[in-house]
Amino acid sequence: MTVTLRPATTADLMAIGALHQRSRVTAYSSFLPAAALARPTPEELGRYWVERLTWEGADHRMTVAERDGRLAGFSYLGPDDADDPETGLLNAIHLEPTERGRGSGRTLMVDALAAMRARGWSRAVLWVLEENASARRFYERGGWAPTGERRDEHIGSALVPQLRYARPIGC
Repeated sequence: MTVTLRPATTADLMAIGALHQRSRVTAYSSFLPAAALARPTPEELGRYWVERLTWEGADHRMTVAERDGRLAGFSYLGPDDADDPETGLLNAIHLEPTERGRGSGRTLMVDALAAMRARGWSRAVLWVLEENASARRFYERGGWAPTGERRDEHIGSALVPQLRYARPIGC
């Protein structure tokens, strides 16, 4: 029943794409239309991760969480988009929907922060959907706070506001 972490491999990426799709649909369906969540498909998200890791693998890190040998979630981190050498970006934490509330997300977050600290970063940032109250509470319990920065990104056909969160890594 323990969650274990390991680096993601190329062989994991299609399953990660499928998990990513299930996670998005579960987390966002209360505030986004079904049509916006229909694409990308699980297969398209798997191919997205294959391509993304091909280009970013040298300076990004994907970690897989497993429970009883089954994929439970993943995290993805790398340098900050703003090229701030002191700051790491937590690009994603996604969980299998049945893993919500079981500690897998917290385990992935603690691991991601430790990995950022090991890279010498003193600050971590992330973007979270403004309407995703559950994720915002999760990050706030983990010591993250809104910075006041906002951006709009598309999820399917829906333009979705996002908020930037930050926290010191040494804490």
